[in-house]
Amino acid sequence: MAGRDERVVRALVGAYGRTYAEEAGIGLKDTPQPLYRLLVLAHLLSARIKGSIAVASARALHEAGLRDPRRMAEAGWQQRVDALGRGGYRRYDERTATQLGDEAELLIERWGGDLRGLRKDADGDVGELRRLLQEFPGVGPAGADIFLREVQRVWPEVAPWLDAKALQGAQRLKLPQDPDRLLGLAGRTEPTVLAAALVRAAIDRHVAEDSLRRADSP
Repeated sequence: MAGRDERVVRALVGAYGRTYAEEAGIGLKDTPQPLYRLLVLAHLLSARIKGSIAVASARALHEAGLRDPRRMAEAGWQQRVDALGRGGYRRYDERTATQLGDEAELLIERWGGDLRGLRKDADGDVGELRRLLQEFPGVGPAGADIFLREVQRVWPEVAPWLDAKALQGAQRLKLPQDPDRLLGLAGRTEPTVLAAALVRAAIDRHVAEDSLRRADSP
């Protein structure tokens, strides 16, 4: 069975192993602006809305110049609403526009606009890091998990982070739901990439079916 499981993981990662940060055009580094853009992306992705819309809206905010907390905080509420609308984020645009402003202000006031300060406060405790992330308006457990799945690429103390949503993807693919076993099946694949691919399988049945079909193809 392990042989087939390895083929499933290889097929999944080969076709769908793109992080959400990459999809949103974020060149993730341990520097203030990319980390902030990731926080915004995680916030948007955590709503009950298509991932593609959340990604497009994150791009639209960036294109509108709202790419760091100071610019986000200084922008008018309507400017944020308009940018979200251009990304298709219309169902939650008014509430989210308010939350993004409040989120940016909190980041500036508490950590000088730099999420590395939040990381320092967590002092290597991933549970504390997850808790601190949820202090941002609009970032609940799901948003914190999304941020951690992606940031583990540049914050090694987080890795490996395969949260409940990633394990749902493993279940849909009939793979082991133990993170260590999944990481073993993935070989040299980065945990960030594996997590993103598994999440895609969890939220899109087509991804799971296609990966299984690829794994069984001669």
